[in-house]
Amino acid sequence: MHTSLVIKGKGVSREIKSRVIQSPLAGVTDRIFRKFIRRWAPHSLLFAEMINATSLNLGYGIEKINQINNEEGPIGIQLFDNRPNSVADAAKESESSGAYIIDINMGCPVKKIANKGGGSALLRDPCLAVELVKKISRAVNIPVSVKTRIGWSEKDKNIKEFLLRLQDAGANMFTIHGRTREQGFNGKADWSFIGELKVELDVPVIANGDIYNVNDAIECLNITKADGIMIGRGVLGAPWIIGEIDFALKGLENFKKPTTEEKLQLLIEHIDELIFEKGEHGLLMARKYIAWTCNDFDGAQNLRKNLVRAKNPQEAKDEILLMIHKLKNKS
Repeated sequence: MHTSLVIKGKGVSREIKSRVIQSPLAGVTDRIFRKFIRRWAPHSLLFAEMINATSLNLGYGIEKINQINNEEGPIGIQLFDNRPNSVADAAKESESSGAYIIDINMGCPVKKIANKGGGSALLRDPCLAVELVKKISRAVNIPVSVKTRIGWSEKDKNIKEFLLRLQDAGANMFTIHGRTREQGFNGKADWSFIGELKVELDVPVIANGDIYNVNDAIECLNITKADGIMIGRGVLGAPWIIGEIDFALKGLENFKKPTTEEKLQLLIEHIDELIFEKGEHGLLMARKYIAWTCNDFDGAQNLRKNLVRAKNPQEAKDEILLMIHKLKNKS
């Protein structure tokens, strides 16, 4: 089984020494979270949060792309918009800031994205989608990829022709989520259909959807014969999962998964980073990470409640340290 991924760009090709990619997740995959993922996945392609191209050209979100130049390992930028010139300009800006690859989102099912003509709305406007890919691939030298879904609905799955047109327009790789836009995140991802599409394409195909652990990853690759996999919601509360899967796909053994105490220590570190970057508001932002971390151990529910009620960061950290102490005593 090959362990790297080669993506050919117009002027620059990329070889990634990992077949496991981290999906861009709004409000999650910021610089801090990527730093934690990178501890276990030094070679994987990670993505910043999805960025609106027009907003970026107006100066909003510029810090998201400026940060990547100081990070270790390959970092990609995913853009969404329905204005070809805006996306091309944003792609050039991202390339100059150190983006390893540019990805165009054509699969996000969220209404506020699709209603503005971006994300999955492009599935219903193939001519615009082609124009977007053409403009971006001409604007940058690095590879251009597209993340999309297997169709708009079960009755409207003309995705094969859609992908072939985008490939001809200059797309260098596709990430395909195995659900339709209509499904959202309901039902089960159709890995078999991704496999059917893989056969029809000349560029690398990345499979996405319902991959939460090593067994899922292996089964997905066996079914799809994809060149790699992308992990989205599987990283929530588990920033080590990218590295764990990569470890297994490379035939390595004895991956050191963090203990409950280590997970809680990581949560303290995450709170500290958020407070440093966002001030007191960082504790509020930490609540989702608290919810994802505080489960599957004795006292998890009470700890979660106490942390949500914490009046300040120190009170929250004291509660976590107390739980770490209790868990160590039990063991």
